[in-house]
Amino acid sequence: MSDQDRPAEPTPAEYARSVLAAATSLTVTTPGHVIELIGLHTADETGQLTLEDPTGGHVTAELAATSGRRLGAVVELTDVAPVAVRERVRARLALDGRLTRVGLDRLRFRPTVVALETADGTTHLEFDEFTAAAPDPLSAYEAELLTHLDAAHTDSMAVLSRLAPPRLLLAATRVRAVRLDQYGLVLRLERADAYDDVRLSFTAPARTPNGAATQIGMLSARAATHCARRTK
Repeated sequence: MSDQDRPAEPTPAEYARSVLAAATSLTVTTPGHVIELIGLHTADETGQLTLEDPTGGHVTAELAATSGRRLGAVVELTDVAPVAVRERVRARLALDGRLTRVGLDRLRFRPTVVALETADGTTHLEFDEFTAAAPDPLSAYEAELLTHLDAAHTDSMAVLSRLAPPRLLLAATRVRAVRLDQYGLVLRLERADAYDDVRLSFTAPARTPNGAATQIGMLSARAATHCARRTK
C-alpha cells in the first residue's frame, strides 16, 4: 500500500467500534428507566452487547411486561481522553436498538441505528457498516499508553510538536498526547484560552503497544531532523 493509499485515521465505523470496545461504563435508556452500568457489559465481535441488570431487575421487569417482546432502548457511551485536558470528551456514541432477555438478570442489546458525535459533527452509520468494522487494535491499550506518555515523556511530546504547522506553535504553552490509534498520534497544543489538535501519522499501522512505541520513536527522529534543518 502506498503512502497515498494508506488510511490517515480510523473510519467513523472503526472509531465507533473502538469507543464501544474500550468503554467501561454506559447509560441505558428505556421507556421506563435510565440506568448507569459500570463494568457490567461486554461487546461481541459484531457490536452487540450483553448487559447485566443490577438495579433490582427494573429493566428486566420492564422487558417481561412486554410479554416477551423486544424492548426499545438507547445505549450511550462517552469517549473521554485519559489525560487531564480541557474538553476531555472526544466523542459520544449513541446506539438505538432492542433489548431481549438471555438470562435471569442478563439482557442482550442489538443496535439498529448508530450515531457517532465528534468535534467534526455527527456521523450516522449504517448497521452493516458498524458491525463489519473492527475496533482499533490499540483501543485496549490507549489509555495506559497515553497516560504514560503524559507522565513520563513530556519532553518527547515537545519534540514531536515540531512536526505541527509553525503557526500553531506560536502561542502554545503545553503539548499533550490526547489520542492514539494504529494510524497515528494526536497532540493537543494548548494555549491560554484555546487549543489545536494535530494528528501525526505513522509510516505504517501500529497494531501492538510495541509497534506504537516504534512508530512514535520514528516520529521523534523525524521531528529532531526537521528541527535541525530549520535551524541551519
